[in-house]
Amino acid sequence: MDEPRPVEATGKVFIPPEQCRYVVISDIDDTVMRTGVANKLKMLWRLFVEEAENRVAFPGVAALYRAFHRGRTGAEGNPMLYVSRAPWGIYDMLDEFFDRNRIPVGPILFLREWGISWTSPLPRKAEHHKHELIRNMLALYDDLPFILIGDSGQRDPEVYRQIVAEHPGRVLAVYIRNVSCDERRIAEINGLAATMAEAGSTLLLASDSMAFARHAVEHGLLHADALAEVAAESEAGHAPAPSAGLRRVQHRSPHATARAVEEGELERILEETDDRGAPPDVVVEPDGQQGSRRG
Repeated sequence: MDEPRPVEATGKVFIPPEQCRYVVISDIDDTVMRTGVANKLKMLWRLFVEEAENRVAFPGVAALYRAFHRGRTGAEGNPMLYVSRAPWGIYDMLDEFFDRNRIPVGPILFLREWGISWTSPLPRKAEHHKHELIRNMLALYDDLPFILIGDSGQRDPEVYRQIVAEHPGRVLAVYIRNVSCDERRIAEINGLAATMAEAGSTLLLASDSMAFARHAVEHGLLHADALAEVAAESEAGHAPAPSAGLRRVQHRSPHATARAVEEGELERILEETDDRGAPPDVVVEPDGQQGSRRG
């Protein structure tokens, strides 16, 4: 029997600088990278077969995330955390994908153990995986507010709704990439919107990175220079034409805004579509939130 051999490895430790202002937590599948999670067979193919060079990032997302890392001053070094229910087995591919697309990866990329074996060929259920990870990060960075980024295709709205309800005042904004118009998903987004509004925070539902960038600049989360960088990258990535204008669910107080959501104002907006069949971009926030985080 071979004797055990010592193993050497090099790791990096990220220490947030004093000037950082917030923490960004982002989903990966259909938020950063196109995977088609709504189509299970297509998702599995892209997840396990495609190489990193064949993976497609959403147009403008890399520039947007670099801007979030830099923050409004350009030198904030805001922590960027990524969570996914994908298995640790694709870590190397994701690492290469992030590197190729110049997406800031520090400090942590969270995946999960699927626990697949010959006797148990299906991945173990992990319904609370993202929720537990985000809750742990809120405890770790207990002196910083958070921005949550996800998509409408699976459970991000449900998870983020729980986080906002459990930690009032900790979430500055939730950005949801709109990749599904399914009625069940709209119902979950409606619940998230009401919770966000009641907490006095912001929800933006949009299909393109520029909408997120414009909103973040308006709220003092990004430097205005980020708009040109995100626009250039979006154009180079052949992003589809953005939604025609931004619709708002915005009333005089958090409670009034939440009540408007509960009474169907957001759902009525999301039922509208343009000539491509795409719903409008819509922001839900109490009146006076725009620009309120400058400083």
